[in-house]
This record gives sequence, C-alpha cells and structure tokens, in this order.
Amino acid sequence: MHPRFIESRIQTSLSDTRVVLLSGPRQSGKSTLAQHLAADGRPFLTLDDATTLTAAQRDPVGFIRGLDRAVIDEIYRAPEVLLAIKQSVDTDRRSGRFLLTGSANLMTLPRVADSLAGRMATIDLLPLSPAEIRGTPSTFLAQAFRGRAPKAGPAITGPDLVATVLAGGYPEALKRTSWPRRQEWHLDYVRAIVQRDVRDLAQIDRLNQMPRLLRILAQHSGQLVNYSGLGAPLGVSHPTMQKYVGLFEQLFLIRTLPPWFTNELKRLIKTPKLYFLDSGLLASLRGLTPARIAEDRGPFGALLETFVLAEALKLASWSDDGPFEFFHFRDKEQNEVDVVIESPDGKLIGLEVKAAASVNASDFGGLRKLAEASGKRFAAGFVLYDHTQTVPFGDRLFAVPISSLWA
Repeated sequence: MHPRFIESRIQTSLSDTRVVLLSGPRQSGKSTLAQHLAADGRPFLTLDDATTLTAAQRDPVGFIRGLDRAVIDEIYRAPEVLLAIKQSVDTDRRSGRFLLTGSANLMTLPRVADSLAGRMATIDLLPLSPAEIRGTPSTFLAQAFRGRAPKAGPAITGPDLVATVLAGGYPEALKRTSWPRRQEWHLDYVRAIVQRDVRDLAQIDRLNQMPRLLRILAQHSGQLVNYSGLGAPLGVSHPTMQKYVGLFEQLFLIRTLPPWFTNELKRLIKTPKLYFLDSGLLASLRGLTPARIAEDRGPFGALLETFVLAEALKLASWSDDGPFEFFHFRDKEQNEVDVVIESPDGKLIGLEVKAAASVNASDFGGLRKLAEASGKRFAAGFVLYDHTQTVPFGDRLFAVPISSLWA
C-alpha cells in the first residue's frame, strides 16, 4: 500500500468529529485506506456486499443499532442509513464513531447535507499522486503561498513526463505494464461506472450513450463549458447536458472550475472550464499513448493541464493550510490562467501550464493580468513547464518544472 498523505487529516477529523466521510472516485484507494484505518478494531461493513446492502436498506435503524464505532464502505448505496447514523451520533456524541466512504459526492444531495450538518467532516481522496508513489510529501503549496519558487522534485521530463501523465493515478491501472492493458482497464472502468453508479444515482434515459458522452467530454477537457455544443452530437439539450455533466462531477470523473473575478473588473469571461480528474482516464478515452504523442505532441497540452489540476487538488486535500478554492481566470482579451488557487485568507496563486521545454515573457501575460486584478492578494504566479530549471520572470513570477509539484 502506498502511503496516503491524507491519512493524518482523517485521523485528526476522527479525533474531534462524530462522523467522517471519505469521498472520491471508485478505485482511488478509499476502501484500502478505510480497511487500514479499521485495523484498530472497528467493524468494516461494505455496502458493495449484497447481503449487507439488503440489511441496511430494509432496517437502517437496526443496522446501526449496537455499533459502537464502525467503517461503512460505499454509504451512498443506502443513503437512508445516514438518518439512522444521525440519530445514533446525536444520542452518543463521542468523536470518531463512524468513518464512511462513498464513490459519489453525497454532499450534493440536500437531504444528506442537511441530516449530518455540523456532525460530519468530508475529505476527498483522489487517485495516487507521484508524491505518494515516491513516498515524499510535497511542499509546493506552502512555498507558493509564501511567494517562493518551490524546489523541483526528482526530474521527470520529455518522454518520462509523457509516460507519467498518461499513466494517471488509479492504483489498479498502474499495476498494468503495457499501454493497451492500461487503456483496457480505464475503458472497463468507465463501463462499470455507467452500468452501476450512474444508474444508481439518477434515472437516465440514454444510459447506453453515456460512454460516448464521456468521450465527447474528453475532447473538451481544459476548455470553457458549452453545454449546447457538447450535447449537439447526441441531440441532447442544454439543460439535459448540464444535468449529465453534474452527474459525472458527482462521481468524481470530471470537475468544473468556476471563473475567478472581481466586481471591479467587468471584462472577464464568467464561464466555467471543464476538466477530467485523472489524466490517465482522459488519455484512454482519447486513445492516446506515448507512441501517438511522440508522433503528434499537440494533444499533450490538454492532458498535462488535466494532470496539473488533479495534482494541485491532491496537494490541497492533504494540506493543513486549507481549505483551498479552485478557479480559472480569463478576460475578454484572451488573457488567461489555467488554475487559480485561493487560500482561506484570500491570497491567490496562479498556475499556467505549458507542454514545452522553454518559456518566454509572453507566457506570463495571464498571470500578470491576474496579479493586477487581485492586487495585494496575489502571492505568486507560476508557469509549469517540461524542464528541470526554475527561472524567475519578475516579481513573484517563476517558470518552474512540472516536477515541482512533488518536491
């Protein structure tokens, strides 16, 4: 088992909160981590087991009654159990009584958010980061918000960087050594999600079209969301497409980034951007391999941007300085910053991603606009690129290697 740096946050939450929910995509390692945490003697109950699920659905109160502490895996499959948990923890208010896991974002369901408000901490676990694979926690965000250039981690450039990005972070996919086998795993994963989780969460008329819809979304990762344009190939309306995107977001397959803007600046694009949450899954949906990227590097930019966003989200998830908010920035003159991260005290850092081995002053145009717009709140801006050297480009502006993310 690779170290999961989020474990300390989970342990801290269990020490002062009655219920802790570990959310994240299927196969990201939630159950493995939960079983590891259950080694202290907690019962481990998974609702992926048909018998356990039936018991939970038929008699939620009886299912919870008598449990002093427990780990309940894939709780979203029987959300009715949450009311029984609420009743239990309102009677016995000790911290750390229930650790729940879920492959769907339960907090998007109003009845769930209302039932456990003030009683539950929610922590997201995404697939493995290169920092976790190497066993070395990253200080990237801590350094960045101090206005410093982070150190570079173990150098990964060129073909090695391409291989890292295309591999993604799902543990089971990483076990496979050939690219065809990894792609097969990712595509099987998508089919399983559609057949199981999408059907469980929503009444979808076009269930058989969901894999094709994900392929369409994969072609737009890193772009501004246009729901009408996305739905046109399948004859899906704007509202229905918006619903489907929300569903995939709820399942941690994609993420939409809202725009960052201030009231003082009127000429900003206020449309969200769409990203996949794993670059390996994105690569497989687009049929990309290292060999294809070697022939045509054009598609690599979108993959790298997805990879950087996912890595930043992972760093934020285990940081003690959060919670952080994520945005993108773009104005009407097309000045943009791929990822904007805001700290709890309102400071901002900007990340611009470049799939090249060289950087010039024009690559910092969006970051300079962001610095101008945010004033004293601007901590630093970075162009992440395919190299080993850190180069300053002005006040609090740096070109830094991609490997800085796992330094």
